[in-house]
Amino acid sequence: MKDNQKNTDKRLHRTLVFAVIDALHLIFNEGEYADKVVQKTLKRDKRWGVRDRKFLAETIYEMVRHKRLYNEIAGTKNHYTLENLWKNFTVWAVLKGYKLPDWTQFEGTPVRRIKGKFDELQKNRKIRESVPDWLDELGEKELGEVWEKELTELNKKAKVILRVNTLKTNRKELQQILLKDDIETQFIKNQPDALLLSERKNVFVTNAFKKGLFEVQDASSQLVAPFLEVKPGMRVVDTCAGAGGKTLHLASLMQNKGQIIALDIYEHKLKELKKRARRDGVHNVDIRPIESSKTIKKLKKSADRVLIDAPCSGLGVLKRNPDAKWKLQPEFIKEIKQTQAEILDNYSKIVKDGGKMVYATCSILPSENEEQIAKFLKNHPEFKLVKDQKISPAQTGFDGFYMALLEKKKED
Repeated sequence: MKDNQKNTDKRLHRTLVFAVIDALHLIFNEGEYADKVVQKTLKRDKRWGVRDRKFLAETIYEMVRHKRLYNEIAGTKNHYTLENLWKNFTVWAVLKGYKLPDWTQFEGTPVRRIKGKFDELQKNRKIRESVPDWLDELGEKELGEVWEKELTELNKKAKVILRVNTLKTNRKELQQILLKDDIETQFIKNQPDALLLSERKNVFVTNAFKKGLFEVQDASSQLVAPFLEVKPGMRVVDTCAGAGGKTLHLASLMQNKGQIIALDIYEHKLKELKKRARRDGVHNVDIRPIESSKTIKKLKKSADRVLIDAPCSGLGVLKRNPDAKWKLQPEFIKEIKQTQAEILDNYSKIVKDGGKMVYATCSILPSENEEQIAKFLKNHPEFKLVKDQKISPAQTGFDGFYMALLEKKKED
């Protein structure tokens, strides 16, 4: 957030700035999701090069991420009229050290006042880190002084991590293949399937991606599938499979042997999983939409392993979804905790005696994590906790996650 002096010689280009303003209008006023708006914006003009696209994506995300801070400095009272969007953009440009062009929108910009106000607001965490009051209070209540460190980290740009598809290649080989496309990567300690991009690039256009040699998946998320302790030949149920990032990881850990049943209430997500599985050469996944409680009943006590990648507040992944902190409501957090408890209760019935289950969330709140597990174990003495792991964004630089491995006791 410091002034970027290197930008003083950079110019602001009218078409790009107008595209940013349009994007912010869609996010702040129309309630559209930032990632979808960014994707749409990048397709607006085929002539935009790598640098232009980088400017657009980074600026839009940055302005969403620090919405409250810019708003406070600009004095726009959280009303996002066209004039106010320009005022907020002006604040961003001044703080980034851009030379303001001679446009009517920038007339009379109080540069010194903007910088002074920025310095003054550094003392106020809610404004400095741009979070709603209620969320800051909740975070502090649940995490104490750790909350501030987590918040600062979650306001940084997300790194791009690849997960090597070990059914088709290995880490060293993929690193060399990507190097030919001018994509540099680094290994991550203790993460055998992960590659970290040295510089953000569009990896989806590479042949390596089209051939299914990798998936894009955060380093923390890559720890979930191994936590389940799967082996080739097992029967595994992924109960909230979604578009299948973890399902596909399970398939590679199982060397395509055995059976993975991928369940989800959203059929469109499962269609995406089908497409990804084909590309990745995965053929031990059986896709089933959850149409009613019968889908779960049919699987009672049938699985060696069950993964519950539970719906949650998503507070651990604010780096990649910065608009979530403005969309989240206190009621939602209350409701999602109820949903988590019900899911645990229902889906745990799928585990056979002696089988294991992982409950995972991308939240950093104990009330969605350790406390849910404690409650579940109290009501389900047939399960015991084998181990759990909290992944802190502040400590790792990656997404925030929680995972608990539970074992179902064998009946005497």
